[in-house]
Amino acid sequence: MAQAQPQIPVTVLTGYLGSGKTTLLNRILTEDHGKRYAVIVNEFGEIGIDNDLIVESDEEIYEMNNGCICCTVRGDLIRTVEGLMRRPGRFDAILVETTGLADPAPVAQTFFMDEDVRSKTKLDAVVALVDAKHLPLRLKDSKEAEDQIAFADVIVLNKTDLVNEQELRDVEAAVRAINPSARIHKTQRSGVDLKEVLDRGAFDLQRALDNDPHFLDADDHHHDHDHECGPDCGHDHHHHHDHDHDHGHHHHHGVSPIHDVGVTSISLRGGDMDPKKFFPWLEKTTQIDGPNILRLKGIIAIKDDPERYVVQGVHMILEGDHQRAWKEGEKRESRLVFIGRELDVERLKRTFEACQA
Repeated sequence: MAQAQPQIPVTVLTGYLGSGKTTLLNRILTEDHGKRYAVIVNEFGEIGIDNDLIVESDEEIYEMNNGCICCTVRGDLIRTVEGLMRRPGRFDAILVETTGLADPAPVAQTFFMDEDVRSKTKLDAVVALVDAKHLPLRLKDSKEAEDQIAFADVIVLNKTDLVNEQELRDVEAAVRAINPSARIHKTQRSGVDLKEVLDRGAFDLQRALDNDPHFLDADDHHHDHDHECGPDCGHDHHHHHDHDHDHGHHHHHGVSPIHDVGVTSISLRGGDMDPKKFFPWLEKTTQIDGPNILRLKGIIAIKDDPERYVVQGVHMILEGDHQRAWKEGEKRESRLVFIGRELDVERLKRTFEACQA
């Protein structure tokens, strides 16, 4: 039997115009990082890549002299991805840039929904670039800016050199209020280490939940990753993890110094779940609240099942899978996090608890 091709990881990049996306994309396409990335952009012309860096070009795909390639979404993302996939072995990962205003959900959903695309690629992470200086204004005048942050697995808080320490603290608190569980990298000139953005495995059910416990203890863990230097600065960056464990049910009403946050995160915990109750409940909940649920993630203990069941969703689309056996001494507990708008906490909590075995 032929060896199945490994799925190519896909990163979805969001962020407003001026947040530094172009700088980041240019770095990927021109830096000597030793990896080959395919970058799918909405409009290739916008990136303004120096033509000398382009080695060959056929009608839609431009090859860079560092081995990366760049192409434009012409009409349809699925078609563009399929065009790229006809060049097997040519690149290690795909980055899809959404337009400044775009809601990342439909792009993410493409990689869940389309069987053909799904068999060859896997959604890796949603990354949001945020302009530290202009975020306060963006949040005041746009629901999309808030949604981009709420939806992200990784947030690059860029242009930190343009704000003072207090402003930076306020902006970071505003981001945390919207999304308590994303990883934040503070940067200047989009100088984040590409490893932190590409191939994070944040969407990979097998890896994500083991590697990133803060997905599920959204309110217990605050992860701050300070990267003030460029990617090759050579400093030893310490990762700060504050663990304040306060178990039980959390409801995060974002307390933002900048504006009233419409997005909340709800963290539910319980014991073993009765599969006959839990799965129909999850299905029904995502049907009722789907438009308001930006993301959901969870690890579920199912009665009489030796394996952890992991689940995640985008709006109404759900994906779940057995992940691995519960380890000896590991507490069997079910944890589910919802990030969304206008979610009925009491109903979610009550109905979730009713699914326990």
